[in-house]
Amino acid sequence: MRQLVKLWKRPSYDGKSFTYYLLYTDENGRRKQKSLGHTDKRKAERQRAQFERELRMGIVEQGSTKLSEFLEDSLNRSRRQVRESTLLEYSISMRHFIKVTGNIDFLKVRHTHGERFVQACLDDGNSPATANKKVRGIKRLFQLAVERGQLEENPFIRVRRPKPPRRKVHIYTEDQCSRLIKAANELTIKGCVNWNIMIIVAMCTAMRRGELLNATWKDIDFDKQTIDVSPKKDTAYTWEWHIKDTDRRTLPLTEKVVQILADHQSKQTGGYPYVFIPPKRYDHINHLRQEDKWSIRHGICPVNNFTRQFKTILKRAGIDHGEFHDLRRTCLTRWLCNGLAEYDVMNLAGHAEFETTHRFYLAIREDLLQRARKATAQAMGNTFVANLLQQSSKPSESQNENYTST
Repeated sequence: MRQLVKLWKRPSYDGKSFTYYLLYTDENGRRKQKSLGHTDKRKAERQRAQFERELRMGIVEQGSTKLSEFLEDSLNRSRRQVRESTLLEYSISMRHFIKVTGNIDFLKVRHTHGERFVQACLDDGNSPATANKKVRGIKRLFQLAVERGQLEENPFIRVRRPKPPRRKVHIYTEDQCSRLIKAANELTIKGCVNWNIMIIVAMCTAMRRGELLNATWKDIDFDKQTIDVSPKKDTAYTWEWHIKDTDRRTLPLTEKVVQILADHQSKQTGGYPYVFIPPKRYDHINHLRQEDKWSIRHGICPVNNFTRQFKTILKRAGIDHGEFHDLRRTCLTRWLCNGLAEYDVMNLAGHAEFETTHRFYLAIREDLLQRARKATAQAMGNTFVANLLQQSSKPSESQNENYTST
């Protein structure tokens, strides 16, 4: 593809220095130049690429924009407006779409491409929920293009998404929680997070993985026994991180958990702001940040092999299946079963609607089933059940007549 914007090292009058310029052609076919005002080659190349994307999506050769370029432009336009994890999901979905349809002109995408993509997702083994999520992400990207005036109509607007079956919410039993903490306490991996403390805090607060890993000691109020879930700015000590759904919330800690955290802080080397990020990992992250190899996307889960290590803990605890997020589901279910109002559980979870809390996080606990079973038995009574059994064992009148005639 022809390059629309080129870099030019314009020398100074004395020939001892230079400045980077961008050379391009405007909508009227006139050649123009734009000074970048510096000599940083990497920065100049990034600016050149960005300016070229703007031209392609604007006035120059708009009709030749491929899906891959459309994706890159859409992500750049939405950055810092949408969570990095959401942008990552958009990217994965669109790249799958490109694999199915080819890297075609984004203006030529039609409804039939969407239908073919849905079927391809299911054929590739994606669950209906995963296919639904991918279609939703692509639909959103095209809708943003409509709002920006790049498209007249969203080609995915009428694509039917697979309806996923309502799955059973998985939570850990009291015994499994105890075994998890014990297994985590026995797991010793050099430089890894303090798993037993993090699992305990997750059981107590229903905090997400990213919220725990991005928690700092300043977020904990030891006197009030609370922990804040708050966004982080890019500073010399912290990296940029954003919260999902809501801006911030304050969660309760028990007296015992506060003591555990205080003991953990006393054993930690000074100067390290994060509660669960090991010092060695924190130093490595800062090194990556200094070399400009760290982005906001990395802050979503700043610890390597997180899922693999938790799977090891599950195996040591003798638990066949589960995930770290189930700790959050377990805590929310406990709160509701122990008297918290639905609205309060929703706020503590950080959800905008209770439907999300109810559908994806609240399970029917075994103790509730036992109470319902007991209530049913008391209401029906042993005599009532015995009479039903006795009546069902007696032949009916029509049966007696048949027996007699036989």
